[in-house]
Amino acid sequence: MRDDDVALTAFVEALAAYGAGPDIAGFDDRLTFVRRTMGRARIDVFRVLLGDESRAQHANQVFEVAVESAVAQGDITPVPGAEQAISALRDAGIAVCLATGYSQRTLDRIVDAIGWHDLVDAALAPGPGRRGRPHPDLILSALIALGIDSVGEVAVAGDSVSDLVAGRRAGASVVAGVLTGAHRCEDLVRAPHTHLVEGVWDLPDLLIPETAPLSAA
Repeated sequence: MRDDDVALTAFVEALAAYGAGPDIAGFDDRLTFVRRTMGRARIDVFRVLLGDESRAQHANQVFEVAVESAVAQGDITPVPGAEQAISALRDAGIAVCLATGYSQRTLDRIVDAIGWHDLVDAALAPGPGRRGRPHPDLILSALIALGIDSVGEVAVAGDSVSDLVAGRRAGASVVAGVLTGAHRCEDLVRAPHTHLVEGVWDLPDLLIPETAPLSAA
């Protein structure tokens, strides 16, 4: 998804609502931390920045409302080539699960807004008993939800360091950094990975063997 500017604006709005906005000392450091932790569960980022569970929960609510407003206005859109890549993977018999640092409610609204419910096999977010990235929980939950027999059959692709760390911790056989998103190439190079790709449109060439069937059995 193209959502980095939306997420950053929502973070600033939420921090300002709870006494940590641009007019408060240390804001530049907070903004740097937000950028560095893109990909993590948003509530975890607010916990670190605000240091109080109640304030973090309320700030996260402000953040989610801001993001959902952007969704309603059409400000979050698929990266070009993403739909075609997902369709190609599924045609080859590869299940596709979306994972996010947003809440499940916000993720569901994004999937609704872009019309992807029939395009993906699952869409998971952090929640009770399921930690966000860089923990491996979302990947392992996808493994269970989709009935995959071995984590060695899983490929993880993401545009943040947290995505790649989670993939390594989960034991995925492919951990691909995507260069068109939250973090720069030099950040992803330093993170654990097996591959780096220019965009999600490269995933079918990476993951589908030449001998793969054109459609799932």
